[in-house]
Amino acid sequence: MKLARMFRHSIAMHWNTRRLFPAETLDAIEQAIGRAEKTHTGEIRFAIETSLPLLSIWSDVSPRDHALSVFANLGVWNTEHNNGVLIYLQLADRDVEIIADRGLHQRVSASEWEAACRLMEEHFRSGRFRDGTIAGIEAVGSLLARHFPAQEGRSGNELSDRAVLL
Repeated sequence: MKLARMFRHSIAMHWNTRRLFPAETLDAIEQAIGRAEKTHTGEIRFAIETSLPLLSIWSDVSPRDHALSVFANLGVWNTEHNNGVLIYLQLADRDVEIIADRGLHQRVSASEWEAACRLMEEHFRSGRFRDGTIAGIEAVGSLLARHFPAQEGRSGNELSDRAVLL
C-alpha cells in the first residue's frame, strides 16, 4: 500500500492541478467563499494540494494529519470566534478533509462534515471540480450560518478568501 501511494504521489503533476483548477475556477472559489461568509461570522479557507513529499508518504502521514498542519500554517485556528474552517483537497490521494476550529467542531456532527466531503467527492468523480468545490463551500457555509449567523457590524474578513495551491 505504501509503495502504491508513493507512486501515486510521485506521478501527480502540478500542471494537472492547474488544469483542474484554472484561474477562472480559483476566482469562482473566492467569490463563493465571499458569498458564504456574508451569511455567517466564520471564516472559510480552501487549500488544494497536488501531492505530499515522498518522505511524508514514507512516514505514513495521512491526508487528515497533513490537513491539520495546513490548518495551522494558514492560521485558520486564529480567528476571533474560533470558527475557522479549512476545506482541504489532496489530489493524489483523492481525499477531501474538513478541519473546523474548536468553536465550531463540537457544534457540528462528524456526519455533517462527512456529508459535505462526500458531496464534493461525488462531483469530483464526475470531473466537475468547480461545481464540487462550490457545493462544498455552500454546505460548509450553511453549517457556519446555523451556528454563527451574520451579525450587524461584523469586524470584517479575517482570512483571505482566495484558494491556496500548495
